[in-house]
Formats: sequence, C-alpha cells, structure tokens
Amino acid sequence: MVTRGVGILLLALALAWGGYRVYQEVLVPQQEPRASLSPVDVLVGEATDGFERALEPRSFEFPADHGPHPSYRTEWWYVTGHLDDEEGRGFAFQVTFFRNALTPTAGEGESEWRTNQIYMAHFAVTDVEGERHRAFERLARAAVGLAGAEVRPFRVWVDGWRMEGRGEEELFPFRVQAAEEDVEVDLEIFAGKPPVLQGDRGLSPKGEEPGNASYYYSYTRLPVQGRVRIGGEAVEVAGEAWMDREWSTSALEPFHLGWDWFSLQLDDERELMVFELRRDDGRPDPFDYGVVVERDGSYRTLSGSDVELSVTGTWASPVDGTVYPSRWRLQIPDEGFDLDVRPRVADQEMDLSFRYWEGAVEASGTGPDGPVTGRGFAELTGYADTPGARSP
Repeated sequence: MVTRGVGILLLALALAWGGYRVYQEVLVPQQEPRASLSPVDVLVGEATDGFERALEPRSFEFPADHGPHPSYRTEWWYVTGHLDDEEGRGFAFQVTFFRNALTPTAGEGESEWRTNQIYMAHFAVTDVEGERHRAFERLARAAVGLAGAEVRPFRVWVDGWRMEGRGEEELFPFRVQAAEEDVEVDLEIFAGKPPVLQGDRGLSPKGEEPGNASYYYSYTRLPVQGRVRIGGEAVEVAGEAWMDREWSTSALEPFHLGWDWFSLQLDDERELMVFELRRDDGRPDPFDYGVVVERDGSYRTLSGSDVELSVTGTWASPVDGTVYPSRWRLQIPDEGFDLDVRPRVADQEMDLSFRYWEGAVEASGTGPDGPVTGRGFAELTGYADTPGARSP
C-alpha cells in the first residue's frame, strides 16, 4: 500500500508537525484548519540515513513479522471489509494503524516519556443503504502506554483503538475495536486464505533507486463477525475482510504524483489486487503491479502491462471540488477478467490530516469461468494535494 500505503501519511504528518505537536493533538484536540500535506512528498528516498531499507527479498517469520519493525521508518496494519446484517443491509469498514520512526534510534534515557515512535490510526464506517461515510483519526506518541505494537500476543493500539490477538503464536483470531462519537466497530477476524507475498517474494519495488521498495504481504479473504454501530443503531454483522501488512523506509520517485490501488474479493472465490503509480509525465509506470489469487490460495503476480485500467466516471469532492476517478473498467485479458468497478457510495473521501479517497467498491462483469461479481476497496491518493493531478 504505497500501494495501499496510505501508511506513509503518518510519516509526512510526523515530519511536518513534529512529535510534540502530535502528542498535543491526542490530548488537546485543536480546532484549526486541517493540514494540506501530501503523502507523496515524503516518499522520494530522502532522510533514510540510519534506517534499514527494503533492498532484497527476505524470509518472513511469523508471528514476529506481524509485530513492529522499528528499524524501518514507517509501517502499517490495514484491515478493510464488507459486512451485512441479518436482513442483508450492507456496511463497510476500514481500520488502519500507522507507525513512524522520527529518528533511527530512540536515544538514551530512562524516562518513560522518551520515544522516537509516533502512531496514527484511521477508522471509517460506510453505511451503504444510508449512503453515509464517517471517518476519524487518532494520533499518539508510543510512550506511557498511549500507543504501540507487540508480537506476543499480537496487538497494535492508539489511544483506545486496537487490533488484538488471543494467542502467543498465532495471529488469528484477532479483535478489531474502534469507536468515535456515534460510530463503532467491534469485530472478530478469523483465519482464511494463507498470506500472499506481494512483489518478488514479499519485496514490492516502487522505483529504480535501490531501497525504494517495501516488504509487503496480504491476507486476501478473512471471515469476520461482530457488531457495527453508526448513528443510534448497533447491529450484528458478518462478512469478509482483507488485511495488508507493509513496512519500508522509502518508496516513491520524485516524479510520482500518487497512486490508485484496488482490492477485489470475487464471488468465484478469487481475489484481485492491482495498483498504478501516477507519474507527472502521464506515462505508465514500470512498477505498476497486480496479483490474482486462486480459490486454493495459490497466486500469480502481474506486471502493469498485464492490466488495463480505464476511468469511466468521476466524482467531485464537496470540500473544494477536487475531482477523483469514481468508476473504472478493469481488464486483465490473459486472465479472462473484464470488470466494471464502481463505488458503493460516491462520497467516501477521508478528509482528515490528509485527504484521500478510500472506500468500498463493487464489481461485475466476466471472469475466467463466466459472469462474476465482487466487492472490494479502492484507495486514491494525490488528487487533493497535487497541483496538476486533480483530474484523472
């Protein structure tokens, strides 16, 4: 997820505001205009001295890699899903935790307030039938228990929002809890298909510069059950989730404007993920990427040339008229896919410290075995903060 990597939002925020401002934001919410910062500006390979970088494929170790990687500058734990209540009413959710290291080391000292780690979390719920999308943000320093991440048992948290496992060795099942104002999710995520190691055995390159890459794995179909509350109503729900884990120190090149990322869970029990990196010269990027996951969990990676993604509709933000793509034709000719992808609700803009569009989508069309439908998520960055890049 530079790719899905809105996780870098945390990095930009921390660099722009500094640790003290972030801590202040948690304890004393401020009524100021939101920052007009771009997640792209800090992903061009600068300020990497002292940090590890994603240079070559590595052996993943579980459960250790479910936990934090503090020697890298940034990482994220990202879970999205589609849910239905007993009457078939549809909801979608996103809960994402971001970790950012302000410096390569924490420095010396015994104070429990000393830390070089900043955490941020984004939480959103979409009520499909009610056409409502609510989004929230929390930030905290990783000190005195305000925020952090651990391996045994697995947990990551920011000021009361959390993902938390039960056992010492297994990730699943784990619980996702977040509540803000009149919106809440309390969900249990269960094991499904095995992890997909994205890119080259988990090394996902984003640019020509060595180290402009991330370590990246995904769980593409996970059963979910629990409770969602939006407004005054709490309902029992069940559905399926997608989880991404990614960490890196640098990723993008100076000419990158943003990215468009898609995950789809199809009713034929296959999953698709594709992303495109948008360049200032308008040319296709050689590091565009995709993956097809089969029913049995096996998968095949795709290059950008394997995927044809065209915009067939747009949506203008009520905030300032920023134009986002809002409907697509997704074709993977060699795999037999020709899909119409569209938002389940048009306005799913995340108007937080950074503005981006992240929301539930649905798909219909043809797959390798005939007609197919599906649901998923799209993430669109760089439209609200990049001059000249606002029109798809």
